Amino acid sequence: MTDISVGRWSLVTRADATDLQVLAEVDVLVVGAGAAGVAAATVAAEGGAEVLIVEKYGFAGGAAVAGMSGTICGMYLASDDPEAPPRQVVFGFTERFAARLRERGGLTGPQRYGKTFTSAHDPLKWREVADELLTSAGARILFHTDVVEVIVEDGRYRGVVIASNAGLGVIRARRIVDASGDGAIVARGGGDWRFGQDGRIQNPTMFFRIGNVDLERFWDAWGEDTICPAWITERIVAARDRGLDLPRNKIWIFDTGRAGELLVNATRLVGEGGRMLNVIDPVDFTIAEISGREQVRQYARFLREEIPGCEELYVVDTGVEAGIRQTRTIRGIQTLRNEDVVEARKSPDAVVRSPWPIELHDGERPKLHWILDDYYEVPYGTLVPAVGEDVIVAGRCLSAEHEALASARVTAQCFEYGHAAGAATLISLEREIDYRAIAAREVRERMIRAGSALTHDEDTANVDLERTHA
Repeated sequence: MTDISVGRWSLVTRADATDLQVLAEVDVLVVGAGAAGVAAATVAAEGGAEVLIVEKYGFAGGAAVAGMSGTICGMYLASDDPEAPPRQVVFGFTERFAARLRERGGLTGPQRYGKTFTSAHDPLKWREVADELLTSAGARILFHTDVVEVIVEDGRYRGVVIASNAGLGVIRARRIVDASGDGAIVARGGGDWRFGQDGRIQNPTMFFRIGNVDLERFWDAWGEDTICPAWITERIVAARDRGLDLPRNKIWIFDTGRAGELLVNATRLVGEGGRMLNVIDPVDFTIAEISGREQVRQYARFLREEIPGCEELYVVDTGVEAGIRQTRTIRGIQTLRNEDVVEARKSPDAVVRSPWPIELHDGERPKLHWILDDYYEVPYGTLVPAVGEDVIVAGRCLSAEHEALASARVTAQCFEYGHAAGAATLISLEREIDYRAIAAREVRERMIRAGSALTHDEDTANVDLERTHA
């Protein structure tokens, strides 16, 4: 692929693709380097495709790193049995990435989260693992780059206009993976999408890390579960009555694996009068950022004053951006329904498993619906837009109903959506067929060969359910 040098960018004031230099022509363009984008780009590049991945930040990670969500949720079954060990049922690219993190000391063991488990990761090591996977696969990376326009010709997504401090330029691609998280490529190209349920989406949050904590005293008081105990909720209510801005009664705190440090998910970000914030709008995004940092200061004060071991804490940092749970949802050729999740439905067209509960942050208190000792499966068609060709999505913008998305959006599943999108892209290129013409079983077979747990064979399923992590 031709080098994208500074001299080839166009310093113009409008994004008219006909006026701009073509910087590169590639097999696959991946937009967004979060969990889904890294997986899609790595898989496609390892399969022999010429891949370019573009990312607005100077690092990979998306919501997991920039948003500091900080955990790989969605790997383990939930159970009513408090003695049940962690039982991992999601593998494939998810496990591959997790294993690289463990090798670097960047992933904790499973931590109790209500009726299931999750593991916290080091954001720096997350970035390093992503860099290593992408570069070793041969994918080209453009950080500090935004997509400002999408090129569609006769209903086919053919490329994008990108912008950086160097100017504007065009990337043309045979296939595009929309891993933006926001369905930005599909939407800008004229595809169908919606915002949540009747325009309602889940609240953003602002994660933060605290340091200088006496962890032994903290965990002795807090207990094993990362979700706060009842006595903490009582103190939050009392502190709010005294004037602190603490909108959430239930807060979650995770061990990061670093000495004296914890990861906190405590905030609820809304507009004036409780108005829902839609962070697609930069006005709302700005409100979320400013109010989020203020709430962080309030919750840090609460922890310092009320929780043993936190008396001398300080805030290490907040997310680079507010944690985004939901924005656009595409209309796909298939849709994950709420009842699919609640009833733990399996599908012969499935490409991803999920045991994660419905965790709906919409309103004054989260709604939790647990899937006990089981999982549901996400069909391939939820990644394929109903309108437009040569584009596929990977990540939280998949085609799903509101409550279903509140389960399906988490990190382990996003890795596997990217895995599926990468596998489907290779099939599409090799056979010169549209994404919608690909049989889901072909994608499944490739993913299974790469380690994903998708087979319905009874003996294999039983083995999967017995796998544990110490």
